[in-house]
Amino acid sequence: MELKKNPKVDLARQSGLFFNIGLIASLFLVLAAFEWKFYEDLQKVELGQLTDEFTEMEEIPITEMPPPPPPVLQQPEIVEVPDEEEIKQDIEMNLDVDVKQDVQVSAPVKIDAPPPPPPVEEEKDEVFMIVEDQPTFEGGMEAFYKFVGKNIEYPKQARRMGVEGKVFVQFIVDKDGSLNDIKVIKGIGAGCDEEAVRVLKESPKWKAGKQRGRPVKVKMSLPISFKLG
Repeated sequence: MELKKNPKVDLARQSGLFFNIGLIASLFLVLAAFEWKFYEDLQKVELGQLTDEFTEMEEIPITEMPPPPPPVLQQPEIVEVPDEEEIKQDIEMNLDVDVKQDVQVSAPVKIDAPPPPPPVEEEKDEVFMIVEDQPTFEGGMEAFYKFVGKNIEYPKQARRMGVEGKVFVQFIVDKDGSLNDIKVIKGIGAGCDEEAVRVLKESPKWKAGKQRGRPVKVKMSLPISFKLG
């Protein structure tokens, strides 16, 4: 059974009243503290007594700096330069000379210098792309491709893989007709590129190209075909 308190003795009901009473009391104490006067406890001090304690300040005169003395200008010393010594000895010149022999002055002989040698044209080791007379294989290009077809060996790897196509090679026909600087510019792989270079290295000499009647180096490009039979 729940126990119930008697409302007459329940202090919780009076909490609001107690709070208001405490608030009023604290407000009263604050006002009393502000209104409390304590001026009577202070001692009166006459201002006349304070003035006697201060000593008069002595005025310190401002010291003036004397102006600097003017600079002393030193007069330059004048050094007398002695006059040039007089020439004691007179130079005797006998101008009365009789010219008995006529001196004949011959005109200078002009010697013709030998003509300069003609300039030697240095041969430029230039590589041409197009010349007046293009390099040719002995017997023409048909003979060249017959030589290639006779000496070329189809790579085993390319045959096994079924690789066919054209290998484009580039080379230089030298002045003596030999093939140099052989390289592949577009290949098909599988050993065909190396075989094309090998065949060109074994090629006989070509007829060199000519520019203005003299042999020159010429760069050429040719395709070499690989086709399974």
